[in-house]
Amino acid sequence: MAVPEPVAPPPVDTTAPRRRRARLSENRWGYAYVAPFFLVFGAFSLFPFVFTLWISLHETRLSDIGGGTFVGLDNYAALLGNAYFWNALRNTVTIGVLATVPQLCLALGLAHLLHYKLRGRTFFRVVMLMPYATSIAAATLVFATLFGRDYGLINTGLEAVGLDRIDWESGSLTSQVAIAVIVTWRWTGYNALIYLAAMQSIPDELYEAAEMDGASRWRQFLHVTIPSLRPTILFTVVVSTIGAVQLFGEPLLFAGNGSTTGGARNQYQTLGLLMYQQGWSNFNIGQAATTAWAMFLIILLVVGLAALAGRLRARRTGGTP
Repeated sequence: MAVPEPVAPPPVDTTAPRRRRARLSENRWGYAYVAPFFLVFGAFSLFPFVFTLWISLHETRLSDIGGGTFVGLDNYAALLGNAYFWNALRNTVTIGVLATVPQLCLALGLAHLLHYKLRGRTFFRVVMLMPYATSIAAATLVFATLFGRDYGLINTGLEAVGLDRIDWESGSLTSQVAIAVIVTWRWTGYNALIYLAAMQSIPDELYEAAEMDGASRWRQFLHVTIPSLRPTILFTVVVSTIGAVQLFGEPLLFAGNGSTTGGARNQYQTLGLLMYQQGWSNFNIGQAATTAWAMFLIILLVVGLAALAGRLRARRTGGTP
């Protein structure tokens, strides 16, 4: 019977650990440069994010934020049964639609105009950005005066054309339209500059080919500009929707008294106002944290739907999402 020869063990690669140590040594300055950002992010973003989740699972008052009673998902069940939450969600969606749709349409039109060689283009671009640089408080107070019932310029104009005065603040739809106008005024120029930057990356050959085919400026806009801007339009829709969910300053200051109720009948109370009222007026910080997480989940849902829409479109056209 033949005795099998012993098999030598495979050689140990001792160079791999040395390469990893050398690579870590080479990258230590890179880690040192990015470390402050992650430390600040962890302290002021990640920790409050996780702590808010922990608070939302407790029955906690503002005066005893660290000594609440664990209630699990009871706060979320209570929020879903809260009529004020659904009213605030409905108001937020309505104001968001009233503000986002005209805002992005106007921004697209303005960007298209500025894309052509106009005299004083730089001046117009700066002017468009000025509303964005204006503080929310100043803009809201000016528009609240314009929408005033007795002495507002809007009602004066309506009377001049034979229409009745409108009590903008007391009506549900009228107050939401007025707040949407403020949001639209502040953000249209900002979105127009985003569209303009995207338009400048569209190859001129596409417009030249369309012009040779006899396409008018309007048809070039519809069949060249809009398809090329789809990813940018999707991005601005998502960002505007996130801003609408977080809407706070404009409805807070619209009545001029800083009330978090959003009008006498909560007719323009948004989710942001409701969260503030729960935490800092009613001192129920656990319920406020629950509302904050509900807002985050809504934003997550919107972003997920936008990503899904982009992926489906890319699959249909054979491009990248």
